[in-house]
Amino acid sequence: MADTFKPATRLLRAGRPHRGWVNTPVTRASTYVFDNVQHWRDTRTRREHERLASYGARGTDSTHALEDALVELEGGYRAKLYPTGQAAIAVLLLAYLKTGDHVLITDAVYEPVRRFCAEHLTRLGIEYSFYLPDGSDIEAKWQPNTRLLYAECPGSLVYEMLDLPRWSAWAHARDCLVAVDNTWGAGVLYRPLALGADISVQAATKYLSGHADVVMGAIVTTQVAWAPLERASVDFGQTVGADDAFLVLRGIRSLALRLAGHERNAWVVAQWLQGRPEVARVLCPALPGDPSHALWLRDCSGTNGLLSIEFAAGISAGDVEAMIDALALFGLGASWGGFESLVVPIYMHRARSVSDWSGRGALLRLHVGLEDPEDLIADLAQAMAQLSHGEVT
Repeated sequence: MADTFKPATRLLRAGRPHRGWVNTPVTRASTYVFDNVQHWRDTRTRREHERLASYGARGTDSTHALEDALVELEGGYRAKLYPTGQAAIAVLLLAYLKTGDHVLITDAVYEPVRRFCAEHLTRLGIEYSFYLPDGSDIEAKWQPNTRLLYAECPGSLVYEMLDLPRWSAWAHARDCLVAVDNTWGAGVLYRPLALGADISVQAATKYLSGHADVVMGAIVTTQVAWAPLERASVDFGQTVGADDAFLVLRGIRSLALRLAGHERNAWVVAQWLQGRPEVARVLCPALPGDPSHALWLRDCSGTNGLLSIEFAAGISAGDVEAMIDALALFGLGASWGGFESLVVPIYMHRARSVSDWSGRGALLRLHVGLEDPEDLIADLAQAMAQLSHGEVT
């Protein structure tokens, strides 16, 4: 596709077939029938290096169209799809690591990855260490057998950023690949491959889908990193259904517009929150004064609907939970990235093992949706009215 087109234009045309259809029709298929034995034999040989129709688990027109759109979005070489974001991360780790290897993982990682490391990497004899989200202890924790540097940028829950160009160059000089969870940036706000990473993973469940009706994971890699991921994905039997691929591809068409809407609403809500006496700080790298603001300015092209609130001293986690129960428009839900506003409490003692959050205020995370921000502020105001000088009235 022409590089002269702007990103929003490219997203409307990425992954579209060249047979007249505006949207790729849903292709539900398992068995592919070959013309003859030679055709069957040639395809089975070539499919190890080419994307060819050969069997439903290897992809159909629907999944191939979504993969093409993701490659366009992330600026990569090839893409693979997975039934969940967690499945994508698990396959990623197992594709590039073997017994005796070591992986450095950000302390800001998506929380279920911690359990996967403790229960499965350990069982397989793969070592792992968590490093501070800003990367300040990476050199100290580096080992001769480190083969993968895994980042999440911005990080889960409180959105710390890593200097990805610096640490990618540093890792590559030591024969180490760099993988980044890019769910926050969705390929529009942040592009890890352009900043030096080899692998970008996303929970397509969130902004790519955008409608809270699909669960999916996706990985896009550079050409150098592609082969191990392709092999592991096939060997682990990873694939997605055509209907889900169609829905995510449809969601991508409005991705840029939706992100802009989330950003506008989040700015309004954040500015209101910053004026509240109950709030010690609003956590978002796009806000001036945030510790990651300079890196956000350099590496990102916008922000989304995610904000976290650190409450003032004297407001307990129990108080915050009572406030959450009083909210009407913010649903209590674990995901984000859909059109709706969501809230969850944050417990940093469980989510982090290296970062020191002792002495900090109680926290909650908001996903600011596409509702009218005045309605969202009114909902927050009535819930916060229960908090008075650190006490629930």
